[in-house]
Amino acid sequence: MISTLHSRRSGADGDPAPRLAYGADYNPEQWPRDVWEEDVRLMREAGVTVVSVGIFSWARLQPGPDTWDFGWLDEVMDLLHAGGIGVDLATATASPPPWLTTAHPEILPVTANGETLWPGARQHWRPTSPVFREHALRLVREIATRYRDHPALVAWHVNNELGCHNVYDHSDDAARAFRGWLRARHGSLDALNHAWGTAFWSQRYTDWEQILPPRLAASHPNPTQQLDFKRFSSDALKDHLRAEREILREITPDVPVTTNFMVMGGTRGMNYPDWADEIDFVSNDHYVHPGPQDRDELSFSASLTSGIAGGRPWFLMEHSTSAVNWQPVNVAKRPGDLARDALLHVAHGADAVCFFQWRQSAAGAEKYHSAMVPHAGADSDLFRAVAALGATLKTLAPVAGSEREPAPVGILYDWESWWASEQDSHPTSLLDYRQEALDWYSALLALGVRADLVTSRADLSRHRVLIAPVLHVVPAELAKELTRYAEQGGHLVTTYFSGIVDENDHVWLGGYPGALRELLGIRIEEFGPLLPGESVELDDTATGTLWTDRITLADPDTQVLAHYRTGVHAGRPAVTRRPTGGGSASYVSTRLGVDGLAALLPRLLEPAGVHGELPADVRGKVELTVRRAAGARFLFLVNRTDDTVEVSGPAGDVLVGTGTGTGTAAGGVVLGPREVAVLRQPAG
Repeated sequence: MISTLHSRRSGADGDPAPRLAYGADYNPEQWPRDVWEEDVRLMREAGVTVVSVGIFSWARLQPGPDTWDFGWLDEVMDLLHAGGIGVDLATATASPPPWLTTAHPEILPVTANGETLWPGARQHWRPTSPVFREHALRLVREIATRYRDHPALVAWHVNNELGCHNVYDHSDDAARAFRGWLRARHGSLDALNHAWGTAFWSQRYTDWEQILPPRLAASHPNPTQQLDFKRFSSDALKDHLRAEREILREITPDVPVTTNFMVMGGTRGMNYPDWADEIDFVSNDHYVHPGPQDRDELSFSASLTSGIAGGRPWFLMEHSTSAVNWQPVNVAKRPGDLARDALLHVAHGADAVCFFQWRQSAAGAEKYHSAMVPHAGADSDLFRAVAALGATLKTLAPVAGSEREPAPVGILYDWESWWASEQDSHPTSLLDYRQEALDWYSALLALGVRADLVTSRADLSRHRVLIAPVLHVVPAELAKELTRYAEQGGHLVTTYFSGIVDENDHVWLGGYPGALRELLGIRIEEFGPLLPGESVELDDTATGTLWTDRITLADPDTQVLAHYRTGVHAGRPAVTRRPTGGGSASYVSTRLGVDGLAALLPRLLEPAGVHGELPADVRGKVELTVRRAAGARFLFLVNRTDDTVEVSGPAGDVLVGTGTGTGTAAGGVVLGPREVAVLRQPAG
């Protein structure tokens, strides 16, 4: 679906064949009319096929309660269509206009501390406000009705980055909606009181009206109340997405609908795997956070987006050509980074590559955020790199529509474990769920082993090894599924603080790791979190931080892969494995970091016969990712270094290389610094 967006109605370049889409957010309302035609000319020069329009244009489209101004957007749509460029048209509901917040301040979000979030930035609306919903849906209906038959329209863009700034609203509207959500989830007050453990601290509820969101409290708020509020908040945004989507499908049933997720960094409030079925194709925004694992994190997030999309192609809605504006220090990208970053997303399944934004703003909060056309204009190295990427994506047309080839290793990423494991009043406040998962991914990259980020909705049996770091929330059904996985030949690896609680955040009694205790063949009576700066040594020379466990072997078949050499648990097991059925279940009881995991992983992967697929001399230097279609496999070789690397072995036709250094050697490929090569092989 995504690969044909550019030609769905506009017939870009007169070629209806699928290709990778290319473009940006386009905000013509920021610029005088005489710039628009120049924009379209430069878009064609750069190879742009699709742009997102109207994202923050509510105040321009509806200057007053009963006043509409579509003339400018009509002209923009016509210009883009004449230039052969498709439009992903936004519903423009992301930020309400000043006239609406002045007339109805009750739509403004409220923090847990009772502070109102006022206008002046963006996303200043309550997901549960009936007043906001009424005005937003009226706008959606007006836009959809006006442009339903416009030939430039290729997709609908619902709102924008739903929940980026307003996921947690503690207003009275939210309180009423939360009560309704709790009624639907729990059914009765008795069931809610049991789920929330309200016998503790005299919290038992006798009337639904007594229940509030977890606002600022005298001590630790009820943990299950917190977890349910996180679930509710994600669902409230999902409900708004559905409300807009239903109007769009009613008026334009043949136009696909999407909204841009934010699978990156610490964005955790929206349960994206739960949202994925609500849209016609998954879209994502991603921005690099400079640091030692920055490109690992990019690959990790792209892989996770693919997992959320079920391995099907998805749409990279936003990333940056160079520096952003919102980090403490905003570093420009180096030569080659623009293409490498974009193609790494394509390697993990993106069939569209788009940036924020087309033309760099001259005013406003994001004026120092890079764009496809920078302040320096088209006569710039940046725009030349943008145009070169457009040509590369056109050459990669055969990749369009192909899916992710399952990797031998899957890393299970679970939103509810992310939420629950980092709540307050736990054994340690230093646990970082996402960092632990990223460290496992980085270690696999260092070993040259392909790994996919997957969710619990996926077919886990597609992976020979399944790593489930800090799988804290394990309902009974998931425990059974993981047991079946191992018994039927899969090799499960999990870590400290896993299997501890059920879906209500109630501890599985009888010893840790609770729901996974029998599968792992171990028993732990008490956790051993480590203080900041404290560490322990293992007998395989690894160093552990953050956490230790006092492990007792509970099954005679459970093997010890490593012991603690120092610390209070010296001499006791630190890493274990229990064979079961045709597979095994392993447990890692401390945080080993990337280097420690890279040293341990070969022993964990060996029973599954999983090894690096690239020659040993380039493992960790080159990332290999594979997409496949009915008749072909596409191998993406990404140089992660600043040096020239020769990759021997992989055979196939070189579809593309992103720099002057990319070339073929006898039986292999030469990659210059930060370069990417894409090889095509026959299927099978």
